[in-house]
Amino acid sequence: MKIGKLIQEMIIYYEGDPKRIQHFLKVYAYAKAIGEQENLDERTQEILEVAAVTHDIGIKISEEKYQSSAGKYQEMEGPAIAKQMLHKLSYDQELIERVCYLIGHHHTYHQINGMDYQILVEADFLVNLAEEHSTKATIMNAKEKIFRTKTGILLIEKIFSKIA
Repeated sequence: MKIGKLIQEMIIYYEGDPKRIQHFLKVYAYAKAIGEQENLDERTQEILEVAAVTHDIGIKISEEKYQSSAGKYQEMEGPAIAKQMLHKLSYDQELIERVCYLIGHHHTYHQINGMDYQILVEADFLVNLAEEHSTKATIMNAKEKIFRTKTGILLIEKIFSKIA
């Protein structure tokens, strides 16, 4: 895996924006941990980790183009940027296609297909719920509607135990 090089590229991409850099690093950490606990095969784990690092790559151009970081814009703009970066780092075409699919759908919560997609969404929710100082009701709603993995459910319960 070339994840260290990818993380470095993403830090360069988000130069001067510690909030965005810390966000993707936290999502990556949760995704990696959940994937390992859920016993993903090596290939799915790699796809998950690459997607976690790059999932919000579309924010920068969305803010420039639309003055918005809304999920729909991230999903529209992110895959093309990720594709370039992942090609540059010599990732294979199959991985690039799946990662771009995940980036292009990570704010779409119906028809989640695959453990990589499910875990990416759960990891992003864990970070967003904390960063947004979500209410007990929001956390409980997310747990009920979004979380499906045993590890993700354990994490949301333990991380937010004093709130939820």
